[in-house]
Amino acid sequence: MRRRDVLRGSAAALGLSTVPTLTTSRVDAHPGPYRPYGFVDVRGAKEAVVAPDGQRAFVAATGGYAVVDLSVADRPELLAERRELLSEREGGPLRQVWDVKLDDARDRLLVVGPANGIPGALSGLLVEDVSNPQDPETLAFFETDYPIHNCYFSGGYAYLTANEYDRNPLVAVDLRDDDPREVARWSLLDENSAWDDVSAGRRTVHDVWVQDGVAYLAHWDAGTWMLDVSDPTNPQTIGRLDGPSPSSLAVSDGQRARREATVPPGNDHYVATNEDGTLLGVGKESWAEGTDGELVGGPSGVELWDVSDPADPQKLSTIDPPPTPDPTYGGVWTTSHNFELRDERLYTSWYRGGVKRHDISDPSNPEELAWWRDPGHASFWTARLAVPGETFVASSMGTDDATGRLYVFPDHAGQQANPPSLGESETSGVDVLTPTESPERENGDANDEANPGSTGGDADSSAILAPGFGVGTAVAALGVGAWWSTRREKNGQNE
Repeated sequence: MRRRDVLRGSAAALGLSTVPTLTTSRVDAHPGPYRPYGFVDVRGAKEAVVAPDGQRAFVAATGGYAVVDLSVADRPELLAERRELLSEREGGPLRQVWDVKLDDARDRLLVVGPANGIPGALSGLLVEDVSNPQDPETLAFFETDYPIHNCYFSGGYAYLTANEYDRNPLVAVDLRDDDPREVARWSLLDENSAWDDVSAGRRTVHDVWVQDGVAYLAHWDAGTWMLDVSDPTNPQTIGRLDGPSPSSLAVSDGQRARREATVPPGNDHYVATNEDGTLLGVGKESWAEGTDGELVGGPSGVELWDVSDPADPQKLSTIDPPPTPDPTYGGVWTTSHNFELRDERLYTSWYRGGVKRHDISDPSNPEELAWWRDPGHASFWTARLAVPGETFVASSMGTDDATGRLYVFPDHAGQQANPPSLGESETSGVDVLTPTESPERENGDANDEANPGSTGGDADSSAILAPGFGVGTAVAALGVGAWWSTRREKNGQNE
């Protein structure tokens, strides 16, 4: 069966009306209501990546990873699940696997964890041979003394977010011969010692993207930084986008620090460029806090930046988040999460706010082409293009009423029929009362413990979250930080 001729899926199975509605007049619009082609359950689903041919997706699944066949869009099929990885090792198995990356040239999958610090748990980078996607094979394991929330692969090197609650460096690992070895580190503290006065939880390296020898670091409240990694063994600072100074983030008042760490402008959470590295998207994450009976802040969106000259980035536009009936951390999350820029399109995920597809041929004026959500059953983690003009995928970490899933969507414009409401009194984050003081950023990443109403499957209930990866976890994280520090000293690796 050819992908272009697949069935459009069952509207009844997705809880959608079959009554068609008017679609957008864009040239890539199709008749009929906009909806997924299909989905497959993936327990604990988090990040997803797609093979270059669009035929397979690899999904981080908290307790391991899954391989999904996408060749028939309305019938995605689970080809393999790998769980309890490295269970024979001390501290194993590898837990909280929230990110995977693909080395498509050599059919290698990078699997990292735990996403947050778990005392006594095994941590590191696993290299899997996925040349036979139905029967993956472990090739190597690079053990670390720090948790790994996210990673990236480029030019034979892995780039790891090494949040060890001290220097919080970006670590480069040589993977060219399947014998991983660390070759370099870069830390904000090397750039400016004043960052040492800022809580480690407000300057975590949350995510990284590498394009054409430039590494873009989503450095939480410290903003987005750019490094020259044309020589991966010697990263050099290029600069950063607009962001707060170290002194403005060194707040001692706990209540004020919590508010500044929660409300807009939001933490720099995710970064990605287009194919030629001239356009950068920065996903920001935030919520609202209560002040004198009124809410301050709300969810954040995605900024688009011209980085054709990395030394002189220019902000072009901001895509606002979907509305939410409760913008607090314990409410209905519609703040930005992971996304992809491809072929002048932007594919975004907004937790329970659903997934969106934008035309960014004019990045200073993005145009929304499609929006689909099912807040009762889906809380979206990422969106990735599969086959241009045909399909894209989005992973949902699930809700109380549904397990994690990987959805397959049509890559065309359209309008959802009878879209479900996110709540009776929807409010946009930009319309909520703004604080009188200028806030900075921080805290909160969706996880099975911190996101109310989300099961996400495969939850590691014993996990203690790292600073900056969940509001209200700083006290617990201090203990984790001390444990990691002791572990490094024991291994002779304390910096």
